[in-house]
Amino acid sequence: MAGRHLDDNARRAQEGLDPVLVDFLEGVESASAANRAAFDRAGLKQGGPSLSGPPDTATKILNRGWAAPLAAGPLAGLVRPGVEPAVVRAAGRAGLPTVVSALTPHPLTSLTAAGDGPLWLRMYAFRDGGMTERVAARAEDAGFAALVLALGPQDGAAPAPTAEDTRLRLSGAAGWADLERLRSASALPLLVAGVRTARDASRAVDAGADGLVIDRLEALPAVVAATTGGRPVLLDGGVRRGADVLVALASGADAVLLGRPVLDALLADGETGVTAALDGLVRELQAAMTFTGTASATEAHPGILRMAPHPVTVPAPAAAAPTADATPATPPPDGAAGALRRTDLHACVADPVLDTMTFLNEITHRYPDAISFAPGRPYDGFFDTELIFTHIRGYLDHLAAQGRTPQDIRTAMYQYGPTAGQIREIVADSLRADENIDVPAESIVITVGAQEAMLLVLRALIGGPDDVLLVASPCYVGITGAARLLDVPVTAVEEREDGFHSADLEAAILRERARGRRPRAFYVIPDHSNPSGATLDEPTRRELLAVAERHGVLLIEDSPYRRVSPGTPQPTLKSLDRSRTVVHLGSFAKTVFPGARVGFAVADQRVVDADGRTGLLADELARIKSMVTVNTSSLSQAAVAGALLAAEGRISELNSDAAAYYGDAMRTTLRRLDACLPAARRDALGVRWNEPAGGFFLTVHVPFRADDAALTRSAQDFGVIWTPMNYFYPQGGGHHALRLSTSYLTTADIEEGTARLTRFIEAQSTEA
Repeated sequence: MAGRHLDDNARRAQEGLDPVLVDFLEGVESASAANRAAFDRAGLKQGGPSLSGPPDTATKILNRGWAAPLAAGPLAGLVRPGVEPAVVRAAGRAGLPTVVSALTPHPLTSLTAAGDGPLWLRMYAFRDGGMTERVAARAEDAGFAALVLALGPQDGAAPAPTAEDTRLRLSGAAGWADLERLRSASALPLLVAGVRTARDASRAVDAGADGLVIDRLEALPAVVAATTGGRPVLLDGGVRRGADVLVALASGADAVLLGRPVLDALLADGETGVTAALDGLVRELQAAMTFTGTASATEAHPGILRMAPHPVTVPAPAAAAPTADATPATPPPDGAAGALRRTDLHACVADPVLDTMTFLNEITHRYPDAISFAPGRPYDGFFDTELIFTHIRGYLDHLAAQGRTPQDIRTAMYQYGPTAGQIREIVADSLRADENIDVPAESIVITVGAQEAMLLVLRALIGGPDDVLLVASPCYVGITGAARLLDVPVTAVEEREDGFHSADLEAAILRERARGRRPRAFYVIPDHSNPSGATLDEPTRRELLAVAERHGVLLIEDSPYRRVSPGTPQPTLKSLDRSRTVVHLGSFAKTVFPGARVGFAVADQRVVDADGRTGLLADELARIKSMVTVNTSSLSQAAVAGALLAAEGRISELNSDAAAYYGDAMRTTLRRLDACLPAARRDALGVRWNEPAGGFFLTVHVPFRADDAALTRSAQDFGVIWTPMNYFYPQGGGHHALRLSTSYLTTADIEEGTARLTRFIEAQSTEA
């Protein structure tokens, strides 16, 4: 896959380079970070029926045919002088143009003779006023197809640090006067780079620009809307995969420029490397077009995007005096009266973390015959509908035994009930019996699943613009999603290959404080975590507590998988907590009744108000909850409470059969993976996985990019579904790993599913 090869090129290109040049290249790459994030955010939708033939990548720019909407270059300054002929030859063989620098040491005629593709010349603001005219004339005489002038300080446009002699020939960043001078000096088509706003686009067009080059994907719609007369708009920066090219085209670009990928390929493998990089990107573009059902590059449109990589903007109407029969000058985005602009909604609606589960659901429904290792939910075989009524009746009998009247019981079931919950005492007894967590009932809040508990805790703890939440990464998307809804800054603390290290948390705390921010809490799933399946040993748990106490940071302990795992679990952080450092979150979704949606938060931290009065953090959570869900369903609480009462509070006994089943499912999956991919074979492929002793999840590391496109191929061609691990990295990562959930499958499903999965891994690894 070209994307992976390009990443490898980037690494190898820096080997042996002067450190100054390495820093220069990293600066160029960092300028593309916004585009990379936007590409990752957008994604592509699978299209309708398969195309009748291979998709057509050809396009026409400035009346010249290109084999694909890609142009090689511009190279980042003069990092490696004299390399242009190799790039020109490679691009020409691919039927693609090349953008070369006016500072090239090669005669322009030798460059046009080197390859068959169109050549564009990148111009600068020269100190010598006549140089612009002379260089433009030489380009025209040599047969160049266009000129490109970058306005302002463009990332990667200036010569590299090794070219001090050429710097002396330049007057600095080009401005509008330089554009006008160049326009008057040459009849060649002129493209203006550095345009980022609709206003600049209009000004450039008015000054005679025949096309525009922008370096921000998010600015494409506004710039395209302001560009008239069929002038092409090209995107420069951040493209690493063929899917990125299609996203850019769907967002309004006519083509993309490939500067850093071409330079990396050249430095890594010379002309052969450039050929491989360009050919690979074209193949990936064709694959992306096939996936979306896009017959030709010119037919790409926003409808193939899973979500917009940019704010959806609507040009403001021209100012005019209102009249009685006036109609809006600009309709809503979809043309329907009363439609909302997405830019008027909270930014979280466009966040990819809110879209990940939707995409998984789409894949699952689209391929119903595929075996799915994606759902992290309990196995249906342990549910008995009649038990719902048995548990509710058990709770009602419990109320009657406590002396409640029929009227009291009716009110408890039919009315809203206390915001903090009506089964807090029963939950407190269960925590003492099963988890050695001894807290008063008033320190517990019963919530609508653990998800609401996360929302309440974050809203209570994060009080200022400098407050930040730390999370173990990879991380459950529910906590990062809740943080996004509340505009809570999140900093990831990466889990190492051998597990989480408390020293990494301490280092993260110190870094955040050095930045002027206040770390308030650290979220972690200590037991069989979602998504990695990792478990913290007891020494690490005690070290985490010591770090948190030392720095005044709370630990948010999430514990959904402890009692659905075989064997004796490690002690909870809360049971080891002697300084009220831990906020413990729990859920009965995995252990009792998923559909009841009952969770809880143990928040026994003291809160002191301005008058010196002391309460509990649980009281503050209940106040927030009163404005969110008012209370948790009384009927759901009754069903859960009845189950707890029947087991005398011991969920460990209530779930003994289920825990054994889940443990066997995990062992079966690991055994089948080992049989299908023996150690020697997986070593050769570069495949490995961890071996959790319980829980629902394990992680498989693979040599290819395990993204949405790979998942779709896995479901469509091999009949097996999994979850990309990159969903769970809040600050990027996990691109070469996938999560398997073993909880929802039968033994037969696991055996067939692992066989299908290994066939997919073999095929994808061989092609990578």
